[in-house]
Order: sequence, then structure tokens, then C-alpha cells
Amino acid sequence: MRIIFLGPPGAGKGTQSARLVKYLGIPHLSTGELLRQAVRQHTQAGTLAEPYMSSGQLVPDEIVLKLVDERLASDDCLAGAMFDGFPRNLRQAEALDRTLKAAGRPIDLVLELKVDDADVIKRLADRGRSDDRPEVIAERLRSYWNQTRPLLDYYRQKGILHTIKGDGAPDEVFERIKSAVAEAGGPQ
Repeated sequence: MRIIFLGPPGAGKGTQSARLVKYLGIPHLSTGELLRQAVRQHTQAGTLAEPYMSSGQLVPDEIVLKLVDERLASDDCLAGAMFDGFPRNLRQAEALDRTLKAAGRPIDLVLELKVDDADVIKRLADRGRSDDRPEVIAERLRSYWNQTRPLLDYYRQKGILHTIKGDGAPDEVFERIKSAVAEAGGPQ
């Protein structure tokens, strides 16, 4: 099963997607983690991405698409994968669709984890990462709403979008996610 997980930064995608990949037995493709790893390892992509990340801007599509394409070529992605933080815009979504269509492995489900902006700001401020300064949080939310929000309409038109309320205890949220996966043909 190939699943895309959408939602603003700090919505709990990392927590819930980790639970879901374990439940489904598929790899977790977090572009945020792929990018942070590239920065830590001082790869060419990491060097290019670091100035964007430290200022709260989205990393250019070319860099992100290269990292994702390389990861999708791995054998462990043949049966499915969870995309977390990707795609972030329509161009990336269309590029991903082309790649997966060519491989005969389309997206099965898109989950939107919906959380109010005020809750997102509080969650991010509380986690204390160096890239979670107030001005960076505000820029990331603006970027999310401006660039990522149109994806919801794109996937809604394809009939594969399920919106999940992200408030409540993590177990409650995960039960909502499992129900959406079952509706999309995954395990019940």
C-alpha cells in the first residue's frame, strides 16, 4: 500500500506515520528526515538544502525529488511506502504520480492529519528543535498553507483523500487512521 501523509508541521505526522508503517510493514519515507540526514552527512543535496531549511523555507523541488526518486528505487519500497512530508506542492505530486504510474504502483490513500494552527504552534514550540524558533514556525505554516493546501483538492478530486482529526490522544488518532486505511482496502 502506498500512502501519502499530509498535514502542517507539528500535527503529529511523525508519531502517527511511525505507528502506521509498523502496522502495515512498509518503509517510512520522510522527506524531512531524508533532508536532515543529507545535511548531517554533508552530501551535495544536504549542502544545497541547508540554507533553505535553516531559514524556514521549503527546499526546492529538484533537490527533494532527487532524494525521493533515489529512495523509491530501493527494494524495500516495492510493496509500498508511507510518504511523510512529500509531496508538498502540485508539481511534486504530479512528478510522484508519473514515477509511480510508470512503475505500475499508484498512490492508494492520502491521509490529511488536520490540526488547528494554534495547536501546531504550541506543539512545535514545546518540542524544542533548533529549527522550531517562532519566526521559523510562522514561515513553515505560511509555506504549508500556500503551497501544500492545493494538494488536498488534487487528491480529493482523485477520490483518495481521507481527512483525520488530529486532536485527542495518540491512540484515538491512530484508530481513526486505521479505519481510513481499511476503507481504502488495507488491513482491517
